[in-house]
Amino acid sequence: MSDAEDRELDRRIEERARHLWEAAGKPKGQMDEFREEARQLIALEEDPKFATRPVKEATADTDGAESGIALENQGEFPTLTDQGETTAEPKWPRQRNDDGT
Repeated sequence: MSDAEDRELDRRIEERARHLWEAAGKPKGQMDEFREEARQLIALEEDPKFATRPVKEATADTDGAESGIALENQGEFPTLTDQGETTAEPKWPRQRNDDGT
């Protein structure tokens, strides 16, 4: 990249960062974060496929099967039922009479 192109890129980054900063309500001391976000946005605009990678084909040894870890973790996902919703409420012991009944 030439010096002129570098200066143009820096100008675009600063301009985008300023717009992001203003849209966020002009928070103090956070301009570096907005510059980084602007840098990433501009990079994605210039080459949207840069951050993508092709899906790997299944190899002969896996044959497209899921790994054992995926099967082990299968039962660890939360459900729509909260804990304790399906269990009965605890029963208190019946009060006994003085004669023990």
